[in-house]
Amino acid sequence: QVQLVESGGGLVQPGGSLRLSCAASGSISSSAVMGWYRQAPGKQRDLVARITTAGNTNYADSVKGRFSISRDNGKNTVDLQMNSLKPEDTAVYYCNVLSRARNYWGQGTQVTVSS
Repeated sequence: QVQLVESGGGLVQPGGSLRLSCAASGSISSSAVMGWYRQAPGKQRDLVARITTAGNTNYADSVKGRFSISRDNGKNTVDLQMNSLKPEDTAVYYCNVLSRARNYWGQGTQVTVSS
């Protein structure tokens, strides 16, 4: 079993920055992919960014150039640095680990971008 604990999030003004962190524990594959998804009210959960153990990354087009994902393989942590935040970034953000063909999710953390 894999457990994910997220931290960060909150309320920020447009143009501001936030950093989300996620710590994974349990039996995690050395080839696990870690990432962040988000879900706005009334919308589906969408990929924000993900990163492999080799450091290869994928980003949603809407966040390219503004968000940066990183991970510490030794500590099984993944961070999402979010800069130049926009109101449309408002959503619940979920940490995700894909390990041995199974998806694991954190409890979600609210990010609200508003003046």
